[in-house]
Amino acid sequence: MMENQNGKDYVKNENLIEGRNAVLEAFRSKKTIDKLLVLDGCQDGPVRSIIREAKKQDTIIQFAAKERLNQVSCTGKHQGVIAFAAAYAYAKVEDMLNLARERGEDPFLILLDNIEDPHNLGAIIRTANLAGAHGVIIPKRRAVGLTATVAKTSAGAINYTPVAKVTNLAKTIEELKKQGLWFVCADMDGEQMYRLNLKGPLGLVIGSEGEGVGRLVKETCDLTAKIPMKGEIDSLNASVAAGVLAYEVVRQRLIR
Repeated sequence: MMENQNGKDYVKNENLIEGRNAVLEAFRSKKTIDKLLVLDGCQDGPVRSIIREAKKQDTIIQFAAKERLNQVSCTGKHQGVIAFAAAYAYAKVEDMLNLARERGEDPFLILLDNIEDPHNLGAIIRTANLAGAHGVIIPKRRAVGLTATVAKTSAGAINYTPVAKVTNLAKTIEELKKQGLWFVCADMDGEQMYRLNLKGPLGLVIGSEGEGVGRLVKETCDLTAKIPMKGEIDSLNASVAAGVLAYEVVRQRLIR
């Protein structure tokens, strides 16, 4: 832990880019930026240029009070703008489908909704790799990006398993359905997973432990799968749930 100029403790974030020149250069060099934090009410020329570049890349832009930027800043010299850079570049959904074709396999994708914990995302990417999934898809909003913590937790799997970020998860599902994929959503009110046919081109949709999968995304899926539970609590950690369901897909694919 270190102490910034405001006397607050922080953990150094190697994915932060602070200062107007540094942030503008990051956008112009096409560095992958997950989110831009801008001082509320700041609309001078340099800041407008940064916002314009952010919009070109469809980056999430959030306006915040000075106190918020000071809290996030590691240097205390943010000049009203802080960019959150991704530790790894994102893939395209089509890259995942091409990977399945190259392997001569039915596509197997894992889609995540409301996953904001980097440790969960990293663990799921690791599971996806080991289960033979061709990629992981995350939404642009209300989701953690590819941070250094995600990369570390994935234990190297992030180097081999493509991760795509999409604007609208439900729309992406609809588009993938046109290419022959079926989608099963993890849900406590669903059918017990052992009774479902999880073979063929498949997308597995996992939500957060607290909120689960959003209503619109759930309604877009073809099936809902429930993991049988015998204990006194009624939910699993998201990464554990993803592992259980992913390996049921693996088990069924191994049965000829």
